[in-house]
Amino acid sequence: MADEIMTIDEVADYLRINKKTAYRLAGDEKLPGFKVGGAWRFRRAEIETWIDEDARAKKKKRGR
Repeated sequence: MADEIMTIDEVADYLRINKKTAYRLAGDEKLPGFKVGGAWRFRRAEIETWIDEDARAKKKKRGR
């Protein structure tokens, strides 16, 4: 489902990172998300785009 909304726990599991790391990345605006009533929420499609863009940037930085 392209419009799926994930919680902080779900995005941390999806990215295989610690929940605290997910909070830090979201708070630093490095992870695309938004707050609803003080709780972080993430669109799966935006997370997948963020992953792809980050990978392309790192690949370009290495000169490939």
